[in-house]
Amino acid sequence: MERTHIKNLKTKVGETVIVKGFVHAIRDQGGIKFLLIRDVTGIIQVVVLKSESEAFELVKELTLESVVSIEGRVKEEKQAPDGFELQALKISILSKADPELPIPVVIEKGGEEPEVTKRFDWRWIDLRRSERQEIFKIWTELEAGFRDYYEKNGFFQIYAPSFMSSPSESGADVFEVNYFDRKAYLAQSPQFYKQMAMAAGFEKVFMTGPVFRAEPSFTTRHMTEFTGWDFEISYIDSHYDVMKVEEELIISGFNRLNEKLDLGLEIPVIPFPKVSMAEAKEMLKQAGIEGERELDLSPEEERELSRIVKEKYNHDFIFVTAYPSAVRPFYHMRDDSAESLTKSFDLLYKGIEITTGAQREHRFDVLERQAMEKGMDLASIREYLDFFKYGCPPHGGVGIGPGRLIMKLLELPSVKEATFLPRDVKRLKP
Repeated sequence: MERTHIKNLKTKVGETVIVKGFVHAIRDQGGIKFLLIRDVTGIIQVVVLKSESEAFELVKELTLESVVSIEGRVKEEKQAPDGFELQALKISILSKADPELPIPVVIEKGGEEPEVTKRFDWRWIDLRRSERQEIFKIWTELEAGFRDYYEKNGFFQIYAPSFMSSPSESGADVFEVNYFDRKAYLAQSPQFYKQMAMAAGFEKVFMTGPVFRAEPSFTTRHMTEFTGWDFEISYIDSHYDVMKVEEELIISGFNRLNEKLDLGLEIPVIPFPKVSMAEAKEMLKQAGIEGERELDLSPEEERELSRIVKEKYNHDFIFVTAYPSAVRPFYHMRDDSAESLTKSFDLLYKGIEITTGAQREHRFDVLERQAMEKGMDLASIREYLDFFKYGCPPHGGVGIGPGRLIMKLLELPSVKEATFLPRDVKRLKP
């Protein structure tokens, strides 16, 4: 007999089925025993009668979080959760759990949540909770919505290496590793490889992959390794073309979440509000907020600017454009009317930056000059510069931090809560 998922039992009333899952709860009432069994789709109440002697005796051996297979008959029962239950005929223990759980899966009424560090130490047990699994259902459907857009609009998927022969921007904030007879670096970004795809004539690419940042940051928004979602497109007229694609991409993702998970998300209106960095600073100044960073936004300023935009435009997203070249990478294209500014942007969502994007500089001589202005060793990036030496279309793209996006979607306290196995300065396991 094939296994039936718990969510499908309502269509099996009167039938004999097999369910498999974790023992969520055990209740002994003498001549009758109740189990709650949990699988990835839900929880079912199982009744074990004394008349089924073998199954009844086996319940005495069960511990919370043991994995079992139960053959039984689905019955209507008004007092049971969802109005039906499973009457056990046969129980098999597939894996018996140690009775001393390091952290609870079920938090009793009035009980306290384990401290977050301990939860991450025992992450695979922490992830058994349905509210944790919901986070990764959202990851799955959001990415599927993005992929829907990419498929409909002719994007290639590419897979970039994590090992780089030189840092993508500078020697700071990178992980250096031994690579046989030389040094290598874990990629801060797939940026160079996306641009190589543009030079190869792919025109539209997207990718999902790990990003590494050796930043000694201890905030709710930073990790040393995270998943990045990137795209790059060719033959653009400006960075506004890139922003338009990202708007449509996000709406595709949000629509998918509403369709598959019924989240009831408010679909953002296109176009998203856009302000230059100078305009953002002026808006903040009028609100009485002056950050320490003259050319960039502090986390406090990002939160306040998002509040102002929500109040003024009723929008959760805002593009901040025209960042000064002093705080942007050498490969960001400079503004034609103001050399000190770049054709770049950040996208804020509910008070946090979730995207950095730009039109890239595709002209070999200009790119070389801008790298020298940043004090970069041209020899160390020669292979990258060669991408542009033999013709390359004008192009631009973004790097998205989906963990931050999901963190704000669900109002989680930290991006680590939105991450399967978070890595930070102190954490390297499990």
